[in-house]
Amino acid sequence: MEEVLRLLLICGLLVDLVPAQVRHPLPVLWMMPGGDRLLAPAVQLALQDLKRQPAPLGNYEIQLQLLDSQCDPAESLKALFDALWAGPDYLLLFGGACPSVTPLIARSLPALNLLQVSFSASSNRKWNGNLFSTLPSDRALNQATVKLLQRFRWTRVGVITQEGPRLSEMKKDLSRQLLKADVQVVVWESLSEDICSSLRRLKEQDVRIVIGQLEEESVSSVLCCAYRLNLLGARHQWVVVDGGTAGWRLEGPDPDCTASSLLSAAGGSIRLQTRALGNTENPGISGRTPQDYQDSYLRQVIQDGSKVSPLHAFAYDAVWLAARALSQVMEAAKLQEKYSSQRNVSATGEDVRKTLLEALKETHFEGVTGPVMFRNGERMTAIEVIQLQSSRGMLVGDYNTSTQQLRVLNQLLRFSGPGPARDRTLVLVQRLHVSFLVYGTLSSAAAGTIFITLTVLFLTVFRRKQGPAVQDQLLQLGLLLGLLLASSCVLLSGLDQASWAPWTPELLCSVRLWAGSLGLTGIFSVLFLRSWRLHALCSVRRPAGCALLLLLLDALLLGCWTLLDPLRPEPLQLRPQDQVIQDQVVQLVSECCGSSNMQLWLAAVCGYKAALLSLGCLVAWSVRALGVFVVAAFSVSALLGSLLTAHNPSVQLCLTGVLVLCCNLFILSWLFGPKFLRRRGGEPQQAAVREDEDEDEEGPRLSRLNQQMKTRCAQLDSEMENISLMLCETCRPMTMRRDTGGLRSVTWSHVAQVCPEDRNPEREPLSPDSINSPEHVRRRLSVQLPILHLEYLPGGVSASSSGLFTMTTSLSPDADGPIAPQQ
Repeated sequence: MEEVLRLLLICGLLVDLVPAQVRHPLPVLWMMPGGDRLLAPAVQLALQDLKRQPAPLGNYEIQLQLLDSQCDPAESLKALFDALWAGPDYLLLFGGACPSVTPLIARSLPALNLLQVSFSASSNRKWNGNLFSTLPSDRALNQATVKLLQRFRWTRVGVITQEGPRLSEMKKDLSRQLLKADVQVVVWESLSEDICSSLRRLKEQDVRIVIGQLEEESVSSVLCCAYRLNLLGARHQWVVVDGGTAGWRLEGPDPDCTASSLLSAAGGSIRLQTRALGNTENPGISGRTPQDYQDSYLRQVIQDGSKVSPLHAFAYDAVWLAARALSQVMEAAKLQEKYSSQRNVSATGEDVRKTLLEALKETHFEGVTGPVMFRNGERMTAIEVIQLQSSRGMLVGDYNTSTQQLRVLNQLLRFSGPGPARDRTLVLVQRLHVSFLVYGTLSSAAAGTIFITLTVLFLTVFRRKQGPAVQDQLLQLGLLLGLLLASSCVLLSGLDQASWAPWTPELLCSVRLWAGSLGLTGIFSVLFLRSWRLHALCSVRRPAGCALLLLLLDALLLGCWTLLDPLRPEPLQLRPQDQVIQDQVVQLVSECCGSSNMQLWLAAVCGYKAALLSLGCLVAWSVRALGVFVVAAFSVSALLGSLLTAHNPSVQLCLTGVLVLCCNLFILSWLFGPKFLRRRGGEPQQAAVREDEDEDEEGPRLSRLNQQMKTRCAQLDSEMENISLMLCETCRPMTMRRDTGGLRSVTWSHVAQVCPEDRNPEREPLSPDSINSPEHVRRRLSVQLPILHLEYLPGGVSASSSGLFTMTTSLSPDADGPIAPQQ
């Protein structure tokens, strides 16, 4: 009953119908939720100050019609529609509303052709175009939060929010702004009944920076659980975002959490809140300074016996905002009515409401909360940055919503550790370099190999010859150029890319790839062609052209790789980490060349070269060519060693460099060493030259010998055919007679039949005594066939094979008469 009487007293004071001077009434609806009743003293004080203002403000009187929203959307809309239906024609809706009602009322204002002047926070300006609040929006608080994170370079945070209509919109806006600022939200927890379980998930994810969007009554409970879970101290930082102005209010929620525990948990925490009063000493539009208003408001509160509201200053400025805008509109309407031909212009017409909207957008005056001005419908003011130090809040900075600049006084900040907490474990990156001793040794060896190769190249070019040996000399030149490229790749592999220009590392990676790949292809293609000539025993007419074709295929593949997916230096993070101090580890990084599709290109290049190496090894096995196997073994070993030792640049360079240089030196000593050794042994220069020429002409000589053997084989085949025809011809029976000299002569007196079988069934079979019997034919062939075989075997027939050719007939010089066949 006392509360009702108090409200009637307040309304009686607000609706003063007996002014000292004639003042024009301006009816305004005041939507008053339960919490706004504490703002009655501030509103009453503003109405009293308006009475003492000169014209034009003093010419008008705001008549507030109370409207209880009951914090229910349906009841609020019903009460609003009833008030508009009953009249009078209201120009403005004043006051706040519950968070659950505010979005609904704000969306209905354009349809109702109303504007609202409020002192409650708003978030979504898309639906709140007709709402003007003297309290900064939640979006400004989120902007200040993001600026604070950027100030201390915090990019990894955890967020804990409380459920509610207002905080839900605030949470969505914060998510968008954090994503735009590239801040990683590790865990986003909603405050449930079990507060400690939500904080425990933050601890499990090693969250160091915690942002809390909490109501005032929940802050103490959250900090109490943070104390129990040890989410405090130098490793953690709490940032509490609250749209109110009450400051720190720490009250123990249960006996287990004392005031000292809360202070320990909240020590060093930062709170973002709206500035309650301006910091100027000059009087504003009401004629009062912020401090003068504060004193008058407290006296009024004591006089009425009510409580202090944290939003009283914003309610005071909201009354002045409404009065100033309405007075400007009414003065404009009077001028229009005075100079218009129509004298019955209504002050509640469509043009009046448009003028009122423009007046609110262009408002700019000095209030007790600071400058009152709007940009895109949002109040421009300051957000305070307060840090809890020694059980009291210290103002350490502010965020100006007009300039969007954060100002932090570093000399006032106090942290539990040596400085601000880190958002994660600090990783000290240490890049591994090639040892100077290793690079110096290998570069010297590579330089010596290059010098030897250049010397051999000069001698080879100096004694060049014309004729068939030109192709062999071209192969030798290609081999030497491949050795030069392979040795140069060792020199380039140890260069430090960090000390070069920004574009040089990419070029250096490409040069290494080309030098190593083309060098291997040049060496192996020459050795492969030499082995192929010996294997096929034929002359490759253009061996240099074949080697050039292989090089062109390799260059085409490398060119596609370089143009489509160029190589660039990429850091390779190593697994082992060394702990230096708390929250600091050393991360070893090795730099290597890579590209987006590195595995695909490596598979293509290695597949092409693996096929070439496999074919070369098969050919080399048939002709026992040692050089091909050596190059293949060294190449595979260097590739595997480079991949397995990528984590250590010094070992990688040492292993691959030694393998490549050993391979190059082996080829030089194997192919060109004997020539120089023979010259040093004292042999004449001309003999050495002839030997070199003979070695160079080995291929053509083998080709000529092969052609001669083919021709001789053809001749022997022709002779064999002629002898077979002669044996098949008819001949006379063979008779033997004794001459005077004691020798016998053999004559053929019948046709010799050399046939495998008699196809005439009517003919009688041959008798064993016949001269054309199979036994006699076999005897004759046993004498003739060895002679033919000797023609095919230039080296003769060994004694072991003579048993194949046995004589089954014998000629006795003492026998008379014809030779009888053996049975």
